[in-house]
Amino acid sequence: MQEPTQETLEKWAKDSKNWRLGYFYCNKEDNRLFVDKKLKDIGATRNFAHPKASLFIIGIIAFLALVIITVNLV
Repeated sequence: MQEPTQETLEKWAKDSKNWRLGYFYCNKEDNRLFVDKKLKDIGATRNFAHPKASLFIIGIIAFLALVIITVNLV
């Protein structure tokens, strides 16, 4: 797959159809897992249309559950 140009990346970032609720980035054409937020100076977000995004979220939830269970056993 060919890497998108900077112009294409900017077009995707500005397209409101790629932002669910104005906060969640979902673009199946974009193969990046992490993308800049709408306001680039405040960090990055995940591309929730990327297949690995679900695994990333599940991993975070599993880690937090493990920490909560461990703390409650002590």
